[in-house]
Order: sequence, then C-alpha cells, then structure tokens
Amino acid sequence: MKIHFLVESLLITHGIYACYRWGQVVFLMLIGVKYLGDSMPEPGNTPGFSDDVLDNPMEIIMYGTTAKVLRVDLSTCSIEIETLEEDFYRLYPGGKALAGYILLNELPAHTDALSPQNVMVFANGLLTGAPVSTATRYVVSARSPLTSGYGESEAGGFWGPELKMAGFEAIVVKGRAVEPVYLWIHDNQVEIRPAEHLWGRMTAEVQETIRTELGDDKIRVLQCGIAGENLVRFAGITNDLRHFNGRNGLGAVMGSKNLRAIAVRGEKRYQTLAKDPDTLMALGRKLAKAVRDHPQSWDLQLRGTPGLVEPLNAAGILPTRNFRQGSFEFADNIKWEMYEKTLLTARRSCYACAVRCKREVALDGQVSQYGGPEYETLGSFGPNCGISDLQAIARANELCNAYMLDTISMGVTISFAMECFEHGLIGLEDTGGIDLRFGNTKAMLQMIELTANRKGFGNILAEGSRRAAEKIGGDAHFFAMQVKGQELAMHEPRGKYNVGMGYAISEIGADHLVVPHDPTLSNPESIQFKSALPLGIEKALPPRSLGEEKMQHFYVLEKWVSLEKVIGYCFFGPAPRSYIPVEDVLTSINAATGWNLTIDEALMIGERATNMARIFNLREGFSRKDDTLPERLFQGLENGPLKGNALPRDEFETSLSILYGKKGWQTEKGIPTMDKLNSLSLGWTAGLIPLVP
Repeated sequence: MKIHFLVESLLITHGIYACYRWGQVVFLMLIGVKYLGDSMPEPGNTPGFSDDVLDNPMEIIMYGTTAKVLRVDLSTCSIEIETLEEDFYRLYPGGKALAGYILLNELPAHTDALSPQNVMVFANGLLTGAPVSTATRYVVSARSPLTSGYGESEAGGFWGPELKMAGFEAIVVKGRAVEPVYLWIHDNQVEIRPAEHLWGRMTAEVQETIRTELGDDKIRVLQCGIAGENLVRFAGITNDLRHFNGRNGLGAVMGSKNLRAIAVRGEKRYQTLAKDPDTLMALGRKLAKAVRDHPQSWDLQLRGTPGLVEPLNAAGILPTRNFRQGSFEFADNIKWEMYEKTLLTARRSCYACAVRCKREVALDGQVSQYGGPEYETLGSFGPNCGISDLQAIARANELCNAYMLDTISMGVTISFAMECFEHGLIGLEDTGGIDLRFGNTKAMLQMIELTANRKGFGNILAEGSRRAAEKIGGDAHFFAMQVKGQELAMHEPRGKYNVGMGYAISEIGADHLVVPHDPTLSNPESIQFKSALPLGIEKALPPRSLGEEKMQHFYVLEKWVSLEKVIGYCFFGPAPRSYIPVEDVLTSINAATGWNLTIDEALMIGERATNMARIFNLREGFSRKDDTLPERLFQGLENGPLKGNALPRDEFETSLSILYGKKGWQTEKGIPTMDKLNSLSLGWTAGLIPLVP
C-alpha cells in the first residue's frame, strides 16, 4: 500500500497528520491544534469561534462544555478543530441551536440534499452527558432528502455522552469520500478509516466488526445502514442498535457521503466540566429517586411507550388503516399485557437515566439485538396497516433497525400503498405480485426489504409517500399522510388539535415532539398541569380546542420543547410531560454553566433555535402554504368514540394566523419580522430570506 503523507501547516502545530488519500486511513494526533483556516462567517456582530492555540486540547475555556467542534471534510481528507467562544455559546448552546447556526452560515441555499455540498452536523446538547436522568440527547441536522427543507432528528442512548467524554461538542461533516469510510474518535485522536468491508452489511454486523477491529467492546458506534447506503429518503441513523435518529432521512445523507459510521470512545466525565458539580450531582440523585413518584415517569419505566396502545385506542385516537379510523378492533392483540407476556425480556436505559423506558424483546425464543418496538412502531406497522400480529410487528421493527429505516415513515408509506392498492391505483403488476392489502402481514414484511434494497416496487416507496404519490398519480396524493414530505407519527390530530398544529408548523415536516400533547394540560388538577405553571400556563384547555388561549399554550410550550433540543434533555424528562420540574431544569443549566439563566432567558434560547430553522426553510422557498395538513384530517373519523370528528378547517387557519402573530411572524407567508429577529439577536439572518416587514 502506497502512503501519501500530507503536511498541513495550517492545521497542526504540534502533531502528526497522515492521509492515505483514496479511501485509506486518515489519522490526526491532536496534541495541540490551532485552527487557522477560513472561519465560520460571522454576519454583523454575531460572535463566532476562537483561533487561540490550546496548550491542552482538553482545556476548559468555559463551564459546561468542552467548547470543541470537530470538522471533517471527506473530499479533502482534512480534519480541523474549532474552539467556541462563550458569548457565542450563550446564544447557541449546542443541539438544535448550534446545528441551525452552522447550517444557515455554511450550507448554500438550494443545495441538493444528497450532494457532497450538503453539510451534516452532529451536535450535543449543553447538558448531554450530565449526571442527570434524561440528559442524553444529541441532534443530527442537514438539508433533508425527504422534505428538501431543514432536517433534524434527535436521539438518546450513549453515543452523545461518549462524544462529549472524547472532548467534542459537535462534528461537522462536509464532502464525500471517494470510497466508504468511518470515523474513529478516541479522546485526542481522530481517524478516517476505510469501510469497504462494512458496506452492504447489517447494522449489528457493522457494530461488532468495528468494536473487534478496534479492540474495545465499549466503543459507541453511530451508523447509517444499508438503507442509507441506498439513499432511501427516510433512512435513519442508529447508535448501539437501539437508539435512533429516525426522522428526515439523515441516514441517506450519511450514505451519500460514503460515511458508514462514527465510532467514539472517551475517558472524560461531565462533572469535570461543570461550574458547580456538587449541585449537579445532588440534583441527579434527587431526580433519580423522583422517577417513581410521578405517574408519567413511573408508567414509562413500567411499560415504556408500548403502554400507549390501549388508552389511545379507548379514546378513539389510535391511527388505524392509514388514519381513516381512530380505533382498531384487534387492539387487544398488541396491547401492553400481550407485549409483556409474549415479547418482553428486560428493561434498558440511556446513559445515566433512571426512567429506563427501553424494552428488550425475544423473537422466536432469541433475544433481538435491536431492542423492542416502541409505540410509534407498534402503531405504524400494526393498526395503521391493519395488522394485529405482535410477532410480525416486532419482526418489522427488527428489519427496519437492521437496514436502518425510520419505522414511522416506513409503516405509513406502506399503509399509503395499501390504500392505493385497495383503490385500484396500483395492482399486482406494479407490486411484483404482492397482494398489498391492509392486514397482509407477509406483504408488509416484504415491502420493508424491497424498500431498503430499492428493489421492485420498493424503489418507489423508498422515495417516501409524497414522491410515491406523484409517481402513482390519480388520487394517490389524497392517501399520502404527510406534511412537507414527512409522514405523520402515530398521534391522531382529530383528537388532539395542538398535535395537528405541531404537524403543520414544524420545520421538519410532521413531528409529534413540537409541544406536549393536548391532554397533558387539559386537567387543572393534574400534576402535569400544575408543573407547567412556572412557564405561564394558567388555564386548562380541552384537547379538541383551538383559538387564542390554545395558541398561547402552543407558543410557550414550543419554546420550551425547543430548549430541550438545545440543551439535550429527552422529551420524557422535563415538566410538563414528565417528572423534572421547570425550576430543576434551570438549576441543572446554571449548575453546569454558572450563567444564572431565568425562565424567560431559557425560553428565548429555544425560540431562537426554532426561528433559525424557520429561516432555513424560508430561504429554501417554503411559506405558509407548506404549514398545512393532509385533507383527510379535515374529514371525520370513520369509527370509534370520536367517529365523525374532524379538525375544523376555518378555525385551524384562523388559529394558525393567531400563532404567527404570537411568534412575531408576518401572517401571509410566516416570515419573522425585523423586530422579532432583532429581539432574538438574529438580525444577521435578515439577508437570507425575503424582505422582512
């Protein structure tokens, strides 16, 4: 093997950098790195990155963060380190905010999502890795190949905390490797290693191979799968085979870059970064004990998300047969008691989390390497496809995780195809002889494999339901249950109106984690409602309501949930959804950083992140017309306790205008006003979008 050594004087001050240029090993020993290349654009007075030379690359220049961003250009085999400044980090403290800032500044408008020019950001939250339950999340962002807009997906597990332990807050990946590669990050060492031997292999094989060749079974492996390699537009990303950045097709972006995996191992602990580690540790111990005192967190520990099937079915809001119906006549076959009896083997957790909502299952007597199906998977492959075979649903989950497909988009796209088949828009000649009707378990499993491999009719489904409908033609678009190109999650908006508003306005397309769901704040005597009082939520409102007061709820809660995506908390941690009081969320931030944030300041961080994502989409040509819902949701449910109930179209549109006003957006196109941008320190973005009133 011929070795090409490169001297990178702009990058290395005290290290060694070697590049086996065409798909071989790239190795960087970080013994002190100075970034002297072109810095990130700094419009106006927006603070950016420091170019100070570090005597010690693990040196702390501020509290609560390693302050390091790792940059990798796969086209040129270059590796760089940037150091965050504190003024910058207070505006964009990780996660959704940091990713949004980088994409707006570095990704040219209208870049093809699957081209080498797309920019991919893996960003930890401010608290990711802190010794506090549910502080485990990181964000992956890029332009989405599914929606062609702002792409984002969060995941928990162990990979994000491990990245912080290895010394980095974020990784920015550009370009495309000539041949398949993976990244290996171990404390102060970064390598780009060949991955031809990993290409075309299932995710479990890839993880085992990487750990074996690097000689450490505790390495955390994040990866796209075969679906990502094949550029399936809803391919996801997994870490440790059980934690998923499922939405928006970001696995396809990894695949388009010939980047199969990012393996990480670190020795540092978050406590060494914190301003007040004693307070942080004490808070963690207190909250770990509090899990069983709160009905929501205790239920998540006991049953996990699969426990949602029965109550949602009873309420008439369990999506069934492509969202035509709200109740499934065979729901008893897939409810929690059956799951526990026939599948469950153990309960597992994410890093340092006491909730332990993950389920381990056995199929045909053998424990699955890929974990058990969550509620979203049970719903999308179960009732929404008219299927009641719990073993088959679990097998569908395993197949998706082995190939790395988003189980929501895959299930909903199959149910879309089933309805097209039953209406005669496609036939056996299109499906390769597969009888693609609701309830056909074998057909459902076949379509997963065909889609992951882009074979036969699966090549059409691999485009997602919106593009598939365009190819099929006729009335197929009516059966595509999607917003901005992304398929709906398993939550019925005709019973939870703010969920529908979240689907419509979300910058990433239909997303069920925009605000806490309506029933959370419908009972003034509930723990959840009382826990929201510090946020300014003062009145309980019915789930099936819209209007001024409901939009005020939405406006406040969207900022709060966005903050969670910035600082790295899971949706199953903070109030009002779960057991961590608002005051303790602030305590954790301030103990880590020493910033002494108020609630209003914290909410502004979340709002800033949401507005950057909105600006990204406006720059790409999105407008109010894209903040809409499938026509079916404005028609009545066919069965169940809410039979005949529909979202009121006129009231929905009026409420959308009210919400725009509360957000400081002009109502015709949903463009933030200049006053709003300035109030969020985002005046520098005005030139990126159409003229702002």
